[in-house]
Formats: sequence, structure tokens, C-alpha cells
Amino acid sequence: MVENKNILSGIKSSIFKEDKLLAILIDPDKFLIENTARFIAKVNASIATHIFVGGSTVEIHATQVLVKEIKTHTKLPVVLFPGDVTQITKEADGLLFLSLISGRNPEYLIGKHIEAVSKLKNTNLEVIPTGYILIESGKETAVQRVTNTQPISQNSINQITNTAKAAELLGMQLVYLEAGSGAKYPVSQEIIKTVKANLNIPLIVGGGIRSKNELESAYLAGADLVVIGTAFEEDEAFFNQIKK
Repeated sequence: MVENKNILSGIKSSIFKEDKLLAILIDPDKFLIENTARFIAKVNASIATHIFVGGSTVEIHATQVLVKEIKTHTKLPVVLFPGDVTQITKEADGLLFLSLISGRNPEYLIGKHIEAVSKLKNTNLEVIPTGYILIESGKETAVQRVTNTQPISQNSINQITNTAKAAELLGMQLVYLEAGSGAKYPVSQEIIKTVKANLNIPLIVGGGIRSKNELESAYLAGADLVVIGTAFEEDEAFFNQIKK
């Protein structure tokens, strides 16, 4: 369990203690604000350790309104997982400063980051540089469409591993392996295991995880933090599988 709002050090501390972490991803475009209290009560009663907020396409100000409401109902760290600079809000605790290193679109390698600087100046957000790697998952994802980039094939394990290691060598503090929202299948155990064996920084895995067994498989393969979003959008009964 994360013990404080210093998010990165909390993640590292949990890894040292061999605790596994779980983030519930909430997309402001797919979430009704009036459901916040009820939904977050279920999050608080679960094994979740973080709440991520963000999406590929979100209306301006929607993230700010949602994050502010979420924080009235939980003490868990609320971390921005933004698809665009318009989703940055000082109401959150932290920000995954995502660099889409699986693609070669300069806007998502450095361009959006430069745009974000002026917004970040007036916040106390903990900004965490994160290497974001999109993995092929059986369907075109919103990330592909918005960023105009292609995922790396699940068969290209060496390329995925080298991309993740390059993120670490560039000084990024987290690596995020992403199958994408609504993925037909999650990142494979072999990919997770191989990447983890070659990294000295925390590994996040998300996309396509819809059962307790798939969650446990990701942990067993080496994921330090797993992110689940669509499973809860489709059926909140999944919370019954992950109660404390």
C-alpha cells in the first residue's frame, strides 16, 4: 500500500516491500460526475492504491471538475494520465509526464511537453517522467488514432524491451506498457517478464485486463503497478473480485 502522496517514492517503497499496486483509471469522457461518490466508495473498499484520471479525448475542464470531486471522497493519490495538455489540472496530486516512445510522432515525444510547461508552472503536481509504450492488442485504439502512431507488435519482444530500456537510460522514472483502452487482449506475460528483467525502474502495465486471473498474471510476470479502466466501465461487479 502506498503510504504517502509522494507518488514515485511511494511506488518504489511498495516495490521494495514486494507490495503490488493497482490503479483504477477513470476517463472523464466516459464517467458521469453524479456517480462519483458511489464509485469511489467501491474504489476505497478495494485493493486499489491509486486513481488515474485521463483519456485520449476529453472535453476542456472536464478533468478538473472530476478530479476535484474525486478528492472529496478519497485519500488515495489521484494521478493525471493525460491524453492532452488540456487535461492538466492543479487539483490532482501528480502527473504522468508521458512520452510516447513506441511511436515517432514528435508532438508526443516532446511537442506536447513543451506546451505543458506553462500550465505546470502554477501547480504543485508531482511530475513523473514516464516512457509510454503502446503494444498491439488486436484492435485499433484511441491512442493510435489521436497520436497517429502505430503500436509495437506483441511478437517484437526485443524491440519492446530495448525501447523500455532506452526510456530508463534517458532518465525516465517509470515505464508504462499499454495495450490500450478496450484492448482485445492484454500485454503478454512474456513481454512483461522480459521487460521487467531488463529494467531498474518501476513497470506499469495496463489495457485489456478484465479478470482477477489476468490481474494476478500481470503481477506474477513482474508488473509493479497494474492499471484497469474498461473492466469497471463495462461492469462494476468486477470490484467484488478485488475487495480488501
